[in-house]
Amino acid sequence: MGITLEELLASREARALRQKDYLRDYPEGTLVCLTVIMPGSVKRDSASLITAQAAVTATVSAFGRSLVTLELRDLPTGYEAYMVTSLPCLQAKAETCRIEDSHPLGRLFDLDVIGSDGIPVSRTAVGKAPRGCLLCPNTAAYCMRNRTHTQEELLKRIGEMIDAYVQ
Repeated sequence: MGITLEELLASREARALRQKDYLRDYPEGTLVCLTVIMPGSVKRDSASLITAQAAVTATVSAFGRSLVTLELRDLPTGYEAYMVTSLPCLQAKAETCRIEDSHPLGRLFDLDVIGSDGIPVSRTAVGKAPRGCLLCPNTAAYCMRNRTHTQEELLKRIGEMIDAYVQ
């Protein structure tokens, strides 16, 4: 079942408010916010749940003892996880980039490290290139902005990645 644009926008606003709460409640920690990259209006299905579970497992394993708190949320607008780590912000960002770049489903993970100012830390802050497109050599931002690929093409590629992962 798909969600509306209004539901998507409301969920983003609610996520931003929740992030502010975490930043306030854990001023000495670093906030990591996990969501699943899933194009289209269906944000919660078996593919997104497999991806979310893989992302949480990889992230919890990577942060290990530095993990201060973890909240998992399974919402109609998509899966979310909020983690606070004792690692410094740039070290946490380097670790999330390593996860996104090395895990078989990492390209479908959106692991944001939120700075104390509430702004996500960019990949370039730790010397990494912007995320690549799922289907071509361009950056993901370029292809999204220009609508280079159809939703069907993207979902087909995501399905292939998940099938290869679970087999």
